Amino acid sequence: MSRIGVLVVDDSAVVRQVLTQVLAEDPAIEVLAAVADPILATERMRLRWPDVIVLDIEMPRMDGITFLKKIMQERPTPVVICSTLTTKGAETTVQALSAGAVEVVTKPTIGLKDFLRESQRDFLRVIRSAAATKPRRVATGAVRRNEPQLTGKPAVVPANLKTTERIVAIGTSTGGTQALEEVLTQLNRVCPGIVVVQHMPERFTAAFAARLNSLCEVEVREAQNGDRVIPGRALIAPGGFHMQLRRSGAQYYVEVVDGPPVNRHRPSVDVLFRSVAKHAGPNALGIIMTGMGDDGARGLRDMHEQGAHTIAQDEDSCVVYGMPKEAVKLGAADEIVPLAHIPSSIMRFSG
Repeated sequence: MSRIGVLVVDDSAVVRQVLTQVLAEDPAIEVLAAVADPILATERMRLRWPDVIVLDIEMPRMDGITFLKKIMQERPTPVVICSTLTTKGAETTVQALSAGAVEVVTKPTIGLKDFLRESQRDFLRVIRSAAATKPRRVATGAVRRNEPQLTGKPAVVPANLKTTERIVAIGTSTGGTQALEEVLTQLNRVCPGIVVVQHMPERFTAAFAARLNSLCEVEVREAQNGDRVIPGRALIAPGGFHMQLRRSGAQYYVEVVDGPPVNRHRPSVDVLFRSVAKHAGPNALGIIMTGMGDDGARGLRDMHEQGAHTIAQDEDSCVVYGMPKEAVKLGAADEIVPLAHIPSSIMRFSG
């Protein structure tokens, strides 16, 4: 079995050296090269195209975002972003995820060498997981706010619209940043209230929600404890916290809580889905999309058993057919549909 060929692109000599040493510890991985910028990377890629690219963002001669977009247009390839834990870095990294990167490894601005060595096991797992993904060519020209694609209903919420009848719960992981953008940009403001868990590191979810909010007609924001779930609003679970649905009388709201990881994740899709099963039951639509592992599969089954309608994204449109596959194996999905059909499924559910 051939080894996973990895290309490291980072302008820091220390990062290149340490990453090369870390990657060399795994016999299943071969470091093809470690170069300082995308121009040098392009030259090396002519000799052999890598299976995975580890990419920095801020580099000389060509920035990482431009390079990533070029790759994803010409020959989609798994790209793992190495990003610093700064606000600016978070916003830029979200742009990279939206442009097609499959995973993020956060790195501190100080103590970098020790951090990378201590995180070796997790980093190698990320590389192996990335190699198993199927990145999709990213279309240029995003849908902008006030340009909804589904125009069969007015964009103004009627004053007498009942706000507690329908809840849509979405869970996703690897490939989910692109998938969520594709779904949410095609919804209008009469869509049901939406709650979302996207596996993403702490500090990135606020920037991710802000980006989606700038693209969508629906309101998208990082959830805060006590936020109402209402039509035309999508709440993204904050990184590092679990999000649960709760009900007070006729109104739904979210509870953002600390707690141990579930299925190695915080936020966890299972935590959200189980709360939706308990508090919304048949008034809910559950959707599990592209992602590694099985988080959300059992929670979707709980929703199914409580009378919710449930959907799993199909294999062909997934970057990673992991979470949906596990849900299908459990008999948790009423439907298996391509990503392109999920927006219309949500709008039909609005009644």
